[in-house]
Amino acid sequence: MAKLIEEVYGEALFELALEEEKGESLLKEVCEIKQVLAENTELAKLMQHPGIPENEKEAVLKAIWEGRVSREVTGLMLLLLKKEHYRQLPLVLDYFINKMKARKGIGIAYVKSAVPLSAAQRERVEKRLLETTAYHSLEMHFEVDEALIGGIVIRIGDRVVDNSIKTRLENLGRQLYQIKLQ
Repeated sequence: MAKLIEEVYGEALFELALEEEKGESLLKEVCEIKQVLAENTELAKLMQHPGIPENEKEAVLKAIWEGRVSREVTGLMLLLLKKEHYRQLPLVLDYFINKMKARKGIGIAYVKSAVPLSAAQRERVEKRLLETTAYHSLEMHFEVDEALIGGIVIRIGDRVVDNSIKTRLENLGRQLYQIKLQ
């Protein structure tokens, strides 16, 4: 199975960070770049505009980032531009951030619930997740999704625990559909 673009480039940056013992500094740079990109959506539009030649886009990237971030990160952005994968940059950066955090024992958990969880409920969910995973700490992201009807859905990395009423009803519907009437 082919690897996703963010895995290929994110893993390369991760391995480079470990090899050159620059993990912390590159993590800080990447987080800052993500913030700048999120605040400046026009930059992404400019970098993906088909009417602007690649050499002009390269000059823009160099003008913005050279001297402000490491040559490794600047090189990554220029390589993504050259290979026509620049639109994947946020995903590459996310992959790298997640790998670095996992290496430090920090997990990222996304919790969806049908109703807002109280502070006590949030603490219980986090405590239970820490007990059942190998992480030392978790970054918790809570979201309300009324379509769940009840229950919660938890995602950590590629693992998902779906204990929602919506999913239970869908499963029940499938089971009922499979019953053959005589």
